[in-house]
Order: sequence, then C-alpha cells, then structure tokens
Amino acid sequence: MPYVTVGQENGANIDLYYKDWGKGQPVVFSHGWPLDSDAFEDQMFFLANNGYRCIAHDRRGHGRSTQTWGGNDMDTYADDLAAVVKALDLKDAIHVGHSTGGGEVARYIARHGTGRVAKAVLIGAVVPLMLKTGANPLGLPMSTFDQLRAAVQADRAQFFKDLSAPFYGANRPNSKVSQGLRDSFLAQGLLSSLVASYECIKAFSETDQTEDLKKFDKPTLILHGDDDQIVPIADAGNLSSKLVKNSIYKVIPGGPHGMCSTLKDVINADLLAFFKGKSAASA
Repeated sequence: MPYVTVGQENGANIDLYYKDWGKGQPVVFSHGWPLDSDAFEDQMFFLANNGYRCIAHDRRGHGRSTQTWGGNDMDTYADDLAAVVKALDLKDAIHVGHSTGGGEVARYIARHGTGRVAKAVLIGAVVPLMLKTGANPLGLPMSTFDQLRAAVQADRAQFFKDLSAPFYGANRPNSKVSQGLRDSFLAQGLLSSLVASYECIKAFSETDQTEDLKKFDKPTLILHGDDDQIVPIADAGNLSSKLVKNSIYKVIPGGPHGMCSTLKDVINADLLAFFKGKSAASA
C-alpha cells in the first residue's frame, strides 16, 4: 500500500496511507472524525471516472496510518496534509474537506498558503469554531465535548455504533439508511486509535479557525445539510460562508452530517459542477 512519511516519533517513521485514483487535475480529500479515506470512496470513484485524479490520505491515528501518540491537533494535521501534497508534487489541486477535514483544509491554507491550491470545498465542516464562547454564542457547550470524551473512554465501540445514527440521519422518521452503511462507520471508527479518537475531539471543537477562513483567496464551495445533527449549521456553514470571501454557499435540504454517503448523487453533482467552473448543480 502507498504511504507518505511525514516525520518520526520515538525513532519510528510516521507513515500516512493514501489512495491515488484516476488521472487529471488533482482533487485532495480530507476526511472527518473518526473515519478514514474510505468515507470519500463515492466521491473519488465518481470524480476519477470524470477526468480527475483523486487523492485521499488517512489522517495520523486513523485508518491505516501510523497510530501516533502526539500530533493530534489541527496544526499537525495541516502540516501532514502539506507533506502529502509536497511528496506527490500536487499542483493546481482542489481540496475537499468534510467535518474535521474541513478544519484541516482551512488550517492548511492558513499555514501553507494557496500556491498549490486551485479551489476549496468545505462539506459539513467544523469551522469556524464549534465550542460555545462569549464570542461564539451559537456554539455547543464544553459539556457536550466532555460527554464525547467520556463515551470514547467508556465504550468506544458502542459509542461509535450509536453515533452512526445521528451521523447519517438514521434516527429520523422514514430513514432509508442501511445497516451496512452504519456498520461501515463503526468499522472505520475502530481502525482509529483510542488516542486519536480522544484527542481529536479537542482539535475539532476548540480550534478557532475564524482567521483561517479569512485567508481563503481561491474559489470556495461550502456545502452544509440543514439537518446536520453533528455539526449544527447555524454555527458552521452559516458563519463560514460570511467569512470566506466570494464563496458559494449551498444548504442541502434534509442533509445529515454524513450526506457524502446518503446523498452522494447530489454531492457528486455539486462537486463536478463547481470543479468545472459552474455554481453548485442544484443551488
């Protein structure tokens, strides 16, 4: 399997697994917590069949990448992404980030610039800040994230199994979410380390990325579901769209957090239209 070495810990290499499908302009995917690059397979398969080179790595501590003790923070995630881009010499790349991956893309742009970036897409992204503060009154209270940490420590497998329901909207009336999709969420989640599962909660909830979003200077598409039970739209997409200059903002009616899977045809069409220089397909 292909890997990029991004550093060392305790004398051993830190290796990030990645997929590289298709040929054409590169599209780089950054996945959400607690998943891995498999979460973007529907988008990668579709876009690779439409003339794009699709690359997605497993974040450190997730999937098939090295399970590190340290570096489970947004700065390091962004630097790891930069290392993958540099190792593969990707230029004119379109960066797509979902959930925590949206934060990773935003911090990558803030720390490493847009010299290699053509466009950006934020899907159900955690930016600008999930935590409720005096300056961010619409955020979620710290107790919410403390409960997540406690659940990860108490019974990580059961927690991920239960979390798959609101993630995909399987807890909504008349849901058509399959058990197989929920099982896939559990399988991906359990590939992550306990350390990464726990520490990443702080990274995605407490990292203020307001200033990061102000540094975007490339065409940007922001997609957010109005039934996102994981990253509520009021404190995420609605605010991000005001911070990213000249962004295209599309609210997906009934869209859950995991809409890249449950509404893949809608998301795929919107991505392809944006990549080709049009507005979101069904905006």
